Amino acid sequence: MFERLKSGLSSLVNKITTTELKAENLRPILSEFKLTLIENDVAVPVAERICEEMEKRLNGLQIKRIEDKRKIVEQNLREVLLEIMTTNERIDFLKTVEEKRKKNEPFVALFVGINGTGKTTTIAKVAHLLNKKGCTVVLACSDTYRAGSIEQLETHAKRLGIKMIKHKYGADPAAVAYDAICHAKAHGIHAVLIDTAGRMQTNKNLMNELAKIKRVVNPDLTVLTVDALTGNDAVVQAEEFHKNVGIDATILTKVDADVKGGAALSVTYVTRKPIIFVGTGQSYDALEEFKPEKFVEMIIR
Repeated sequence: MFERLKSGLSSLVNKITTTELKAENLRPILSEFKLTLIENDVAVPVAERICEEMEKRLNGLQIKRIEDKRKIVEQNLREVLLEIMTTNERIDFLKTVEEKRKKNEPFVALFVGINGTGKTTTIAKVAHLLNKKGCTVVLACSDTYRAGSIEQLETHAKRLGIKMIKHKYGADPAAVAYDAICHAKAHGIHAVLIDTAGRMQTNKNLMNELAKIKRVVNPDLTVLTVDALTGNDAVVQAEEFHKNVGIDATILTKVDADVKGGAALSVTYVTRKPIIFVGTGQSYDALEEFKPEKFVEMIIR
């Protein structure tokens, strides 16, 4: 995972470690590093911010003879990356579900994202995680347009042994979501996970439809699923969905196949919303809690 980003960061540290820490020496190195970041799917504003911060921190820095210059450079880089990836809010997904459970109210999560990002599979993974933690779940198929969408979610529901609420194709997606919440309330089910349509993010009708579902169900969390392999397009998607629908958190899928790693840095920065999970494979267990500190350590070492 993220081999190319790791390689670029390591090269930066090596070059800075062997140069005098003055702006005129740092700028050419950081300029080259900015291109490396962009090539690895880091959005341009994010790449610029990282390089500006590094120059600000290192320019004129006096390092005593006994200090390890490499460690100091690495530490500054670590802090800059963590600042990029840290948002004002941290979401503990399982804790949020538990808090609703204590109030005897169903936790409601609305999942959005374009087709092909692994949204439906991700919902199944989240349902499996909640089941393992002793929570009951109902799925809602509010994607009433895409051929096969109902059958796809239904297959996951059967495999996991959980209930799914569906209407016919062409039905009102908000009505499906509403019915699922009513079902959860009537049967004491702990969590409602709502799947939605994902036509291209530029489709205004889709955005209006998602905004309508959100108004009707008033979810506890609106979660965007983004495919790490789509690179800079992931950033565009995140911006569009956040602007039009308003997201609370992101789940990054297909991270296990991502050699670049830039999407993880960029999506958080442009939305100022945390990544809560990453998908790391096909199985229902292949969902990991995302920790910025762990991610930064992974790409710097």
